[in-house]
Amino acid sequence: MKLTLSGTLTLAAAFVGIAFAARVSTDFDHTVHFDRYKTYSWMKVDAKDSLWEDRIVRSVDNELTAKGWKKVDSGGDATVAAFGSTHKERTLDTFYSGFGGGWRWRGFGDGMATTTVEYTQVGTLVVDVFDAQTRKLVWRGSSSATLSGKAEKNEKKLQKDVGEMFKHFPPEARLQSER
Repeated sequence: MKLTLSGTLTLAAAFVGIAFAARVSTDFDHTVHFDRYKTYSWMKVDAKDSLWEDRIVRSVDNELTAKGWKKVDSGGDATVAAFGSTHKERTLDTFYSGFGGGWRWRGFGDGMATTTVEYTQVGTLVVDVFDAQTRKLVWRGSSSATLSGKAEKNEKKLQKDVGEMFKHFPPEARLQSER
């Protein structure tokens, strides 16, 4: 396989895009019929920053409202909780100098390898929906993404990721006999 410089750069850009894309996943109780839920109340939001707590609530509220659910102060059919956190993820980046891609690569070249350590801020959000009557977890969405140093960019990522979480919400129940 022969790659040109532009092909190599395009391939590298695709890998970088994948590396920085959000990882969104959902899971739910397959026996629950979500069509019986019409209202919801918030149980708790924990993001260690009240600005982000408000942003999380707004994003989730927008998605649930778009799905036909109505927010009530208390006594909803479902209860929602969200937890947001950040951590630093270590990345090792090795650069090979010299002809041939590095020290003795394929038997030739006298290049050197330099490895740098970079720390990237990663944010994680978990949104849980509980049946208010049984207090049983019925749905969970989670997202993990690389964060920017700019609040506006991170807020747009939050809205996009929450939208992706709720893309196929509410899920359709699968009967026990289908398992």
